[in-house]
Amino acid sequence: MSRVKLSRLRQLVFGFYMSGIMSVLMSGVITLLNTGLDGGFFYRWGPAFLVAWAVAFPLVTFIAPFAGKLTASTMRRFES
Repeated sequence: MSRVKLSRLRQLVFGFYMSGIMSVLMSGVITLLNTGLDGGFFYRWGPAFLVAWAVAFPLVTFIAPFAGKLTASTMRRFES
């Protein structure tokens, strides 16, 4: 596989894991704060997680390169 294809695949795999982990954590915390921990918590958390992940994955995939460029630009200012 070419370097470009591997780089793009790595970006997609990273986005998949990062968005999934962040969606689990954020939707869990927000669901807990808004509705409390009771017998129906996981039934509320599941759909919230799926919606969060459906939004987060494309955003992470497309925004990560931009965030990387912003980070590089910021760090250059500190290094100068």
